[in-house]
Amino acid sequence: MLLGAGSDAEDVIQEAFVKGFRNLSRYRGESSFRSWLLAIVANETRNLHRSRSRRDGLVLRAAAQDGPAVGEDVAVGGVLAAERRAALVAALRQLPVKDREVIVCRFLLDLTEEETVTTLGWPRGTVKSRTYRALAKLRSLLDREEVRRG
Repeated sequence: MLLGAGSDAEDVIQEAFVKGFRNLSRYRGESSFRSWLLAIVANETRNLHRSRSRRDGLVLRAAAQDGPAVGEDVAVGGVLAAERRAALVAALRQLPVKDREVIVCRFLLDLTEEETVTTLGWPRGTVKSRTYRALAKLRSLLDREEVRRG
């Protein structure tokens, strides 16, 4: 689960679907059904984190989608993709939880701004500003890692 449920993702999703079904009458149609359901999933994930007091652990399998560039040797491309993925995962884990959440929603789940607003339950301005600041922090962390590696 990209919001950090890890090995408990299936349980979180199942619980979210059950809650969504039980509360279907509460769906007002003000946002897309997808956004409404993703908000429930996000809340269930937060509940999991609170109950276990763990703050990190975004599962970033979405980063695994990188493949070698056209014309690159497949083995070299695989190694480079793995290194980039590892650097991205390490940098994302260093971000505060709310910064990770907005990055995951906007860029790994590919949610629109409106869907992110609904999913996270934040005002639009907060989503915009946190996305901007989180990307700047992530860029800085990745740049530092690049300099460190030489």
